[in-house]
Amino acid sequence: MSNTLFNTELAIIQAPMAGVQNAQLAVAVCEAGGLGSLPCAMLSKEQLINELDYLTYHTNKPYNLNFFCHQVSPYSEAEQQQWHELLSPYFAEFEIDASQFSRKASRQPVDQQVIDTIATYKPPVVSFHFGLPNQEIIAQIKAWGGKVLSSATTLDEARWLKERGVDAIIAQGKEAGGHRGCFLSMDLSLQPSTEQLVHDCLCLDIPIIAAGGISTPEQVKMFKELNVAAVQVGSAYLLCEEATTSALHREALKTTAANNTELTTLFSGRPARGIRNRIMQELGAMPTQAPAFPYASIALTALRLKAEAQGSSGFSPLWCGEHFKAREGINAKQITALLMQGWQS
Repeated sequence: MSNTLFNTELAIIQAPMAGVQNAQLAVAVCEAGGLGSLPCAMLSKEQLINELDYLTYHTNKPYNLNFFCHQVSPYSEAEQQQWHELLSPYFAEFEIDASQFSRKASRQPVDQQVIDTIATYKPPVVSFHFGLPNQEIIAQIKAWGGKVLSSATTLDEARWLKERGVDAIIAQGKEAGGHRGCFLSMDLSLQPSTEQLVHDCLCLDIPIIAAGGISTPEQVKMFKELNVAAVQVGSAYLLCEEATTSALHREALKTTAANNTELTTLFSGRPARGIRNRIMQELGAMPTQAPAFPYASIALTALRLKAEAQGSSGFSPLWCGEHFKAREGINAKQITALLMQGWQS
């Protein structure tokens, strides 16, 4: 069986997961017959080239590069002060001097310079989160034969993406781990489950990819029967040997805590689903003082590093989707094959 949309053997995309993977996981999924993905939003130009060189050297199969398209808003001194005030007890606990923290964005949206860097590789698939870049960039990707994907969390977002020429839409249900791809509205009450969103989007006459909380062959089979073009899976790969998931994150995934996830803005300023931990319990998952994306991460990264050095994941973004199943001692090829049993049954 082949997936004509991406020229892959299998109709599965490994979700790009910044912070818990590199090109090694993408290669493993490509070689297993799926579409491996490389998260590029946090990579410098040099890192991006190094990862692409590794990826293209180790596989000749189709792969996906993923970028962010967020709007960067300014981060005022007053906003930073409000955020630091909320976090001040933790700064005291871990002896952190926050007075010199930057107010510069650590994650930048995709731009022409990034496209120029990847153009020589002609990546077969380029996907986006938080909307789309300008039409000139879309046209350049299509000119080298690349497919363009982006995430929608509502039917309105899916329509918006279709109007701007994407080749397929990733229907990201509210069960998905990591950052929500929302961009037209931040009202989370508008965001349906993966199954409902897929149902909503199938009327658009464009390939739909189901994403969010997919962890078993049975779920894969259900989405195939709904006539999706493929499924996108992230959390199921978190414990596999090719992932760079930290020891503390892996530990949390192996416990019942993995069944207790919620959406939070604490770690970056944008809603993202992770395992409920100390800071989420004590401050609430969506404090109004959290600054816009990605500025919240500046202070949280400092707290995370101090806490992790003491063996605590209480300030770490433990991204994880709903319905997670801990599968230890398994590699990406085995996960891919297991899930695809549902597609082939």
